[in-house]
Amino acid sequence: MKKTLYLIMFLLAAVLMTACHSNEQNYREAYEKAIERRKTGIGAETYSKIEAERQRYTHIINGDSVRMVYMNTNVAIDSTDVAYPFNVIVATFAQRINAKSYRDRLREECNFPSYVLYGGSERQYFVVLQGFDDKESAAAMLRDLDKKVPIKILEPLPWILCKM
Repeated sequence: MKKTLYLIMFLLAAVLMTACHSNEQNYREAYEKAIERRKTGIGAETYSKIEAERQRYTHIINGDSVRMVYMNTNVAIDSTDVAYPFNVIVATFAQRINAKSYRDRLREECNFPSYVLYGGSERQYFVVLQGFDDKESAAAMLRDLDKKVPIKILEPLPWILCKM
């Protein structure tokens, strides 16, 4: 009887250890489903126009085309951080913890005075690589950004957020 009970417990443990586990494939499928849900009700053509407008270059500064967006935002995480009028955005997140983690990587691995802004119409967290008092300096930072920052920049086209 005791041996049978141990055998059943062993088989149960073996089944539990080989049960379904989360993997990268599962996360990728869930992400793609979430993206498709966001597109529902909007045609593919309309969605591509919205994305093109969102990533459109809006200003020319010192001969460079730069995407600048004017927006009301606040410093989100550390009240000791100072938000500048012109902020180079390298990542956007929906969750505060992800924004804070990426900001910390920029501070520790790259020695940038990064901070996080919160706001906009979509209520997003914007990770600022560095803030500037004038748009010319911010545009200069955008030039060759991949050579200046050794870690991967999450925003496909980094841009400048101008505080209103």
